[in-house]
Amino acid sequence: MNLHILLIEDNEQNRYLLSFLLQSRGHTVTQAIDGPGGLKQAMATTPDVILLDIQLPTMHGYDVASALRKVDALAATPIIAVTSYAMPGDREKALAAGCDGYIEKPIDPDTFAQDIERLASVRPGRGAPA
Repeated sequence: MNLHILLIEDNEQNRYLLSFLLQSRGHTVTQAIDGPGGLKQAMATTPDVILLDIQLPTMHGYDVASALRKVDALAATPIIAVTSYAMPGDREKALAAGCDGYIEKPIDPDTFAQDIERLASVRPGRGAPA
């Protein structure tokens, strides 16, 4: 299963690591560094899955997820929050905003790509355990 993945992440080191892990399993990764750029990339490329940091500059990740869910062409695209937000209720907030999965940072590099592949098969709006 080779996926086209849009990674919306503002931290350069995180973008590098996540892209490396996913590309090493044969996936194509497109990157955006903020919410507006991520929305533009998502509409231009229609990825198979979107990885979304929640704490982004200029536009919060919850708002990005909500905006993505309003785009008909992206309605079936799984959105997975990959975030350091790990307080009680944060996972539920991400799912309520339109995310289908939730992975806490720091990620486990040994299982990250497999976790994304598993969560990529989730139907939008139904959520999945992280």
